[in-house]
Amino acid sequence: VIENKDFTYECARAYKKVCQKLSINLVFKASYDKANRSSVDSFRGPGIDEGLKILSEIKKELDLFVISDVHTPEEALKASSVLDIIQLPAFLARQTDLIHSLANTGKIINIKKSQFISPFQVKNIVDKFLKFGNNQLLLCERGHSFGYDNLIVDMLGFGEIKEKCNNLPVIFDVTHSLQRRDAGSIISGGRRNQIFELARSGVATRIAGIFLESHPNPQNALCDGPCALPLDYLEEFLSQIISVDNLVKSFPKIIVE
Repeated sequence: VIENKDFTYECARAYKKVCQKLSINLVFKASYDKANRSSVDSFRGPGIDEGLKILSEIKKELDLFVISDVHTPEEALKASSVLDIIQLPAFLARQTDLIHSLANTGKIINIKKSQFISPFQVKNIVDKFLKFGNNQLLLCERGHSFGYDNLIVDMLGFGEIKEKCNNLPVIFDVTHSLQRRDAGSIISGGRRNQIFELARSGVATRIAGIFLESHPNPQNALCDGPCALPLDYLEEFLSQIISVDNLVKSFPKIIVE
């Protein structure tokens, strides 16, 4: 979430520095409005006008592609004037009017797979975008509901999504998949101590990219701190991910009948 302008610039500069050093592509993600917070008292962000202004400045001054969530059809056109990629939130991924408005922007869309749908059902969301004339799609896995207040990631699901959706690029949202709420809590907990092993596992399935939250001080983050990777670990984390990615993609692709 955009906590404030200075914080957002600090993160964007740090991400860019590491990604340039490692020669990997970066799309900078920050939310101008976290509209799906569990508690009415949780911090949501600066709102669309101030948030888009900050993202526009970062895009221009740091020469970065930017992405953010769009929650309503009415937001779509305004957000598309700044964003290079628009994110369809997981909880809203079946909302046809929202999909229609996002498709009409002509932008690349990052579809967050809902926690409550199977890999096979992602095709239904893709088909809606295709019906509305937009085939510039990324498919993002962010974990599946498992019992009460827990998420799991089905590693075989990555292949199912690719097969059903004509090999569209699949992205793995590592940090949100680490969410696990404590019983009775009004905020999401998380398992960032397991972020390395989960990310290595996902990347080993030959995906196109990862979605990652990294924060200078996760303990004091205003959103999703328990899942966020401490910024000091970012270079080591990405170095390991690159090594796994290069290794698995060096193997010939073998389809067992």
